[in-house]
Amino acid sequence: METRGDLEVQLKGMREYYRGGNTRGASWRKSQLRGLCRLLEEREAEMNAALEFDLGKHPVEAYRDEIGGLIKSANYALGCLKGWMSAKKAKLPLAAALTTAEIIPEPLGLVLIISSWNFPFGLSLEPLIGALAAGNVVVLKPSEVAPRCSSLLANVLPAYLDPKAIKVVEGGPAVSEQLVKQKWDKILFTGSARVGRIVMAAAANHLTPVTLEFGGKCPAVLDSLSSSWDREVAVQRIVGSKFSACAGQACIAIDYVIVEKKFSSTLLELMKVRIGKMLGENPRESRSMARIVNKHHFLRLKTLLEDPNVKASIVYGGSMDEKSLFIEPTILLDPPLESDLMQDEIFGPLLPIITLKKIEDSINFINSRPKPLALYVFTHNDSLRKRMVAETSSGSVTFNDAMIQYMADTLPFGGIGESGMGNYHGKFSFDTFSHHKAVLRRSFLVDFWFRFPPWNDHKLQLFRSVYLFDYLGMLLTVLGLKKSKQG
Repeated sequence: METRGDLEVQLKGMREYYRGGNTRGASWRKSQLRGLCRLLEEREAEMNAALEFDLGKHPVEAYRDEIGGLIKSANYALGCLKGWMSAKKAKLPLAAALTTAEIIPEPLGLVLIISSWNFPFGLSLEPLIGALAAGNVVVLKPSEVAPRCSSLLANVLPAYLDPKAIKVVEGGPAVSEQLVKQKWDKILFTGSARVGRIVMAAAANHLTPVTLEFGGKCPAVLDSLSSSWDREVAVQRIVGSKFSACAGQACIAIDYVIVEKKFSSTLLELMKVRIGKMLGENPRESRSMARIVNKHHFLRLKTLLEDPNVKASIVYGGSMDEKSLFIEPTILLDPPLESDLMQDEIFGPLLPIITLKKIEDSINFINSRPKPLALYVFTHNDSLRKRMVAETSSGSVTFNDAMIQYMADTLPFGGIGESGMGNYHGKFSFDTFSHHKAVLRRSFLVDFWFRFPPWNDHKLQLFRSVYLFDYLGMLLTVLGLKKSKQG
């Protein structure tokens, strides 16, 4: 797809293939999902090598966060597909005598998936699972920032999936710009809010519906837990989620931690110990932590730390190696709230700790900022839990852990406000790439004769009774035993 003409010709061919009904049957959908399962099984070593080359990910991290999760998702879709595809009977009121209705999911058609570089297989194939389960034809645009992973997808997918229905398009921003200008039946984009606005503006020209997955600054609220065991577990989950998931380069990674000021010194010591146990004295040598994806992102993070006021707040770590693109786990205590570090999504292994007088003050702090993709709260305080759910807004709320909500097929994954719109995962992926068509069937034997002119007070009274489901009143009106109200 090098030229606009080539692109349009190929998209036209894909539309014709879809219109021929080739992708609608359950057998085709299952064959594609099984193909993905075979790919994940047979190409695991190549995927690991690509992830190590592009991001420095350890094979265990790669399996935990991408390959294993995708196998789970594909198998889940295979097991649930019959139920997802089936028509659902819709309940109608008694007044709709001799009428039936159902809701039938149907594929949208030609869809575009633009994925991100930080989980190049997961964020490409997870939405693809839903798009194929729903019976669509798909163009997948992987991120050029993870070139080895992008190339692998382009080279191997045609061997496992229907090449007439699924195409991989590689390239940089110019290719993405060319793609979003085309007419699609759905676009799912994962990336920055800045690029997401461009995608949404282009989609508006064709009234194309979009699902946009961004991120933002996801806070973790850590209450002053009384039990030493609970503290240890909470810190392990915070540190592990922040630094072991693509070195913090994840949209749902903890961006900063909020604690009460009196607990901050205890927290810092617990974090230092836990980082040492997880990553050793030299995290770079442990190979258990990914590196920064490229020099551009490395310099962005370096610039954040070079702010003198931010640099002064570093209480652990801070060293970095531009040659290997590695930044060690870095903890900062109360960096300036107006700094870029606290205004922009960090997307790296830098973890600010923000102290407040009372943990309940965290609610106002969170609400004063854009709505996050995820909110994490570590507490036993039932009142605080209820307030967090009721008084804050985020894509998801997870109590006493972090990031695991992403792996739950039964939960929707998506943002709100500046963290995105729409959702997917499990059946939510199927629904995102489906149109739920309402189908109603009526008999000729019964009719609501009062629906039609000429109008009079008698018919108005019948409408009043029908819309209140007052069947006795309706019968009395028909029999002339109920006086009509004046309209």
